[in-house]
Amino acid sequence: MGYKAAIFDMDGTILDTVADLRDALNHTFRDFDHRSDFSEDEVKLFFGSGAAVAIRRALAVENGFPLERLEQIGTKDEPPLSVDEKLAEEIRAAYTPYYAEHCNIKTGPYPGILPMLRNLKRRGIGIAVVSNKPDEAVQSLNREHFEGLFDYAAGEVRGIRRKPYPDMVEKALGQLKTDRREAVYIGDSEVDIQTASNSGLDCISVDWGFRSRAFLMLNRAGCIASSCEDIEDVIFG
Repeated sequence: MGYKAAIFDMDGTILDTVADLRDALNHTFRDFDHRSDFSEDEVKLFFGSGAAVAIRRALAVENGFPLERLEQIGTKDEPPLSVDEKLAEEIRAAYTPYYAEHCNIKTGPYPGILPMLRNLKRRGIGIAVVSNKPDEAVQSLNREHFEGLFDYAAGEVRGIRRKPYPDMVEKALGQLKTDRREAVYIGDSEVDIQTASNSGLDCISVDWGFRSRAFLMLNRAGCIASSCEDIEDVIFG
């Protein structure tokens, strides 16, 4: 089937942000005299559920929590953790403004993203981006890399539940004036699969982002794209 609207995740889906996320996280942890040598592969597993969860995951790993269970942190299945929650909030409060000021040093669109978005617009598809990253960073990166392309862009703000709750997607659908049955959600993680399900949207998972194809399959991805052409094929039907 064809769709009238496409709602995209940002990190790991349309933008390769991992280097700047890693640098900002390590910088902030260094300021607090904590581990500051997290790798890009580790950082990819930290992010997806917002900055607060990412920092709690990083602290848990510092304390020996296994990487293969990280996706449980920040969910209803979260196990008991030896994480200082007051410290986690202090780190988050320092990380958020630092990342907002340093979010576009090494970040850029994945290959093929800009031509794909332009083609979607040219063919009348409404497009939006919704992200669990702080809204200030989302708006900055949207202006820098996608000015004029997205009909709506939103990041995490107080008062609106972050993904995988459907709130952000529902607001995007309202802005796009599109019924959920005519929209598709595109993302790179288990959070995105859950978000699409909770919002009643079909989902396209991409395998070039923060989660591997094998991980996506284990998390019940129904459709996995390996290229922007794959996404267009699904959207245009």
